[in-house]
Amino acid sequence: MSLQFDVASCVRATSKFSECTKCADICPVSTIEFIDNIPAFTPSACIECGGCVGVCPTESFSLSDFSAINFFFGALEKKEHKFACKTELPCLSVLSVEHLIALALGSDEQIILDAKACNCGGESKLLNNQIEANIEEANFVLSTFSDKQILIDSLSDEKELSEEEQEVRDRRSFLSLKGAVKSKMEFDEAVESDELKAFELDDDVIARIKDKKIPDKRKLLFSLLKREEKKDAYEVLSQEDISFTSQKFVDESCTNCQICYRICPTGALSSDNKFSLINFDALMCVKCHLCHDVCEPNAIQLQPGFEIKEFFEPTQRTLAKFDIQRCNECGNYFTYTGGLKECLRCKVEEEEAMELHENARKKDT
Repeated sequence: MSLQFDVASCVRATSKFSECTKCADICPVSTIEFIDNIPAFTPSACIECGGCVGVCPTESFSLSDFSAINFFFGALEKKEHKFACKTELPCLSVLSVEHLIALALGSDEQIILDAKACNCGGESKLLNNQIEANIEEANFVLSTFSDKQILIDSLSDEKELSEEEQEVRDRRSFLSLKGAVKSKMEFDEAVESDELKAFELDDDVIARIKDKKIPDKRKLLFSLLKREEKKDAYEVLSQEDISFTSQKFVDESCTNCQICYRICPTGALSSDNKFSLINFDALMCVKCHLCHDVCEPNAIQLQPGFEIKEFFEPTQRTLAKFDIQRCNECGNYFTYTGGLKECLRCKVEEEEAMELHENARKKDT
């Protein structure tokens, strides 16, 4: 199993203004760093816990031999409902809040997770804290529309897990790898794994960045929510209590620069053919915060609350509308705010021409 990274899916690759550091924050061995604003890591230092996989809002990180979707359907097929680190999955931290909610909704039995025994990060408690926070949030969201809950219990001996963690660490050390290699190819692979793996924005990556993609974990949650019985009324959660989606509004400072919906990785923000409005679909939002990071006037704001009703009756809401007119000078469409029907480009060109004319007049006199 090895850590994989799809640079085209990363919000930091989409814009240099992105402030997302979730992958680096959760890494218990601090192997993830940022080079030219893009995540980089040393493969040999990675303990393959999957914490970065679980927290990445756009699923840009993955593990080569593990799929959360396959794990989900495999668990349902086998009717398994008790899980611990290094059993059917590398670490419980690889499961996001969305995965946990879907797991609880899809299982006929109560899901039990051995969260307290996690020792994947050694002395670091980052993973333990993240796992418990994910379970707490998942249970909180579930409580608003379901009687299902995820139980935290001890399923295995903590000492055995600790020994297994030590084995992983030993296996990761270069000396252990050097002693185990049996061919030149294996030696080269061992050396390569000790080198920092950095990523660049080539033409192929830039082309793929433009693609709008909904993460698999959100699609999974969609499918499970459709099976739930609708209620007459739904609760409204504080936006701080839900980490994987949001509701937004746009204030009057918006200039309709179009950056927010052009850069949104999932298409949660969108417009029409004339770019005369900004639409928002909360169920497609992954709360990556990218639209907020790139908005120069800070016009995009989070709603104080999130309506659980969006899970069951999703609606595309229009956050802003604009008066699109044709420029009298160049004939191009622009966002009209009053006065002369003149686009910003023509207005700037006219002001520059006037300034040059005035400078020439002063020089002649």
